[in-house]
Amino acid sequence: MADTTHIEWTDATWNPITGCSIVDAGCTNCYAMQLAGTRLRNHPSRAGLTRVSGGRPKWTGEVRFNEQWLDQPLRWTRPRMIFVCAHGDLFHEAVPDEWIDQVFAIMADCPQHTFQVLTKRPERMASYLTTRRAGKSLQPPIGGGLLGYHPFNSEILPPRNIWIGTSISDQASADLRIPHLLATPAAVRFLSAEPLLGPVDLRAVDPGIACGAWCKGGCGVSGDNECGRESPSLDWVIVGGESGPGARPMHPDWARSLRDQCVAAGVPFFFKQWGEWESVYDRDRDDPDWRNVPKAGDRYRKRWLNLAGGQGFHGDKLNMMKRIGKRAAGRLLDGRTWDQMPGVRDG
Repeated sequence: MADTTHIEWTDATWNPITGCSIVDAGCTNCYAMQLAGTRLRNHPSRAGLTRVSGGRPKWTGEVRFNEQWLDQPLRWTRPRMIFVCAHGDLFHEAVPDEWIDQVFAIMADCPQHTFQVLTKRPERMASYLTTRRAGKSLQPPIGGGLLGYHPFNSEILPPRNIWIGTSISDQASADLRIPHLLATPAAVRFLSAEPLLGPVDLRAVDPGIACGAWCKGGCGVSGDNECGRESPSLDWVIVGGESGPGARPMHPDWARSLRDQCVAAGVPFFFKQWGEWESVYDRDRDDPDWRNVPKAGDRYRKRWLNLAGGQGFHGDKLNMMKRIGKRAAGRLLDGRTWDQMPGVRDG
């Protein structure tokens, strides 16, 4: 937990729950997992949450409820954006509903803050936020008086200061998770495509029982305005490349595509970072007739990426990526920063 953070799209982190487990390729180089297994491995909030496998720390699947940090947002008087469970997942399968209840009770009682809840398990999040019944109250074990517990059910949104999001890294994870996010009641729904490991077309996501990601003024399934929404079902998209040891490069066109989709749909777009890599050769931009393709000797410590997400000479849109470090790579996309943030809607 920290009252400051280097994460560009938030102001602070809050970790009432720590620990997780790997669910897909996006988790491979998880910074929280590496930290829990190295510098914080002996801290009471992290001890035993990882084990060494293949010479690297890996989550064990155990989670921990850090009650000593539960009331921290109550003591932060200055309004801020708070990333919830940055070193875990609030909706991990090992987290009991009672822990989630207490976290939501604190968030509901801190209207001065905006809480950003990000999960890779949106199916559980959707279930939790559509099945909690009105009239429930509780007293978190932090001392003091009874905290008002704001009810959640399929007809009542969570408090407007709680933003709900899911993480994706490629088309497969987008197809799997976005429909659950769209089925979750929330004032703001957001998507974190970080680390972005492949191309994503949000227009291709099957919305299932929910409205499409870019639903405007009508139902994305039937188009007959059943849902009554007047704005896109997704309210914010964050994109970023991977950083840290073992970081994988991000093809520039993957980021550009999501930016262009957001611009066309009128959805706020936030470009967080390139990560460790930058593009040093764009075949379409620098060499459209293929006359100056770099020689083998030019490829030392570089990687080729193609638009489909693979490495090597498959298809077009080839880029040669060079590892230069996060700071040097920066966060400019086509010469400018993208720091757009969402407003808050009613439904």
